[in-house]
Amino acid sequence: MPDYVKIVVAAAVALALSLSTTPAVKRFANHIGAIDVPKDSRRVHTKPIPRLGGLAIFIGFLLSVLLFADITEQIRGILIGAVIIVIIGAIDDVKPMRAYIKLIFQVIAALVAVLFGVVVDAFLNPFAFSAPEYISLGIFSIPITVVWIVAITNSVNLIDGLDGLAVGVSTISSIVMLVIALLVSDLSGAVILAALAGACIGFMPYNFNPAKIFMGDSGALLLGYVLATVSILGLFKFYAVISLAVPFLVLALPLLDTAFAFLRRLVRGKNPLSPDRGHFHHRLLDMGLSQKQAVVILYIISGLLGLVAVVVATSDELRALILIASVLIAAVIAFFIFKGFRKSKKAKKTENEAQMPDDGGSR
Repeated sequence: MPDYVKIVVAAAVALALSLSTTPAVKRFANHIGAIDVPKDSRRVHTKPIPRLGGLAIFIGFLLSVLLFADITEQIRGILIGAVIIVIIGAIDDVKPMRAYIKLIFQVIAALVAVLFGVVVDAFLNPFAFSAPEYISLGIFSIPITVVWIVAITNSVNLIDGLDGLAVGVSTISSIVMLVIALLVSDLSGAVILAALAGACIGFMPYNFNPAKIFMGDSGALLLGYVLATVSILGLFKFYAVISLAVPFLVLALPLLDTAFAFLRRLVRGKNPLSPDRGHFHHRLLDMGLSQKQAVVILYIISGLLGLVAVVVATSDELRALILIASVLIAAVIAFFIFKGFRKSKKAKKTENEAQMPDDGGSR
């Protein structure tokens, strides 16, 4: 089977398996009580929704990879680590676990991938006119790899706060990485990413607002883990000075959300692993947007960042730098526009409340 046909078939098989198994997973989740009950302000749904949808994504992804990918030592390590991640995520979907316990198992899964050769050995020197061309990480390669994998794994989980958000952003990231993998002839990585994208797309009809099932930690952690490990296989191996920016651009939305969340909690004197209601999607909702509108905006941002990543991977350094600078400037402008819109909305609300007649409290 030709390589490109294999990629298309891998995506199609993963899509079909994920789509067809989700109803059975939903029934199973209801049967064992894996239900997300809205019990705090962070949750935006108003009725109990079954979790464990990540099992359907995992079934589609795993079987497609086993059928169509060349199982190298590194891919074997990724799959073993993914099994660990899905198991711990599924347990958490049924009975929530402490954050530090999940973190320990995420580190174990990351170390499994490292033991099988999924390691960032060196970075290309970002300073084009200085030697050496590569910066070897030496003894720091393993801890940096583990931190990268765990950070991405958690970042996708943290943005899983609106119907269809995490699975959609992961689909966009998978497709962008798939395109880049094809550009650098990384066919093994391309098959894995095609399977992941197909499995996500198959789950989407059940997860769009109003969601019929959530993918839970079993899905969000899986998506983050696979994206993180596959990015190490291909995206860190580019032969371009600016290549260091590529994986960060592809996964910028969940990474930035996670970084801001940790910083916000530390500044407030809280545990950085404790949940709160300050994520990007929460802020969009607080601005008056609906769930669907907020999700579409974040899809667009993720897609634009992905487009920038493709341009960076295929263009000369100067053009790539100009493009990145333009995006950063646009992001700063957008931030101040949103901030101004939010302030004006609060001011208008205060003015309207001040103008309301006093009815003496009667109804």
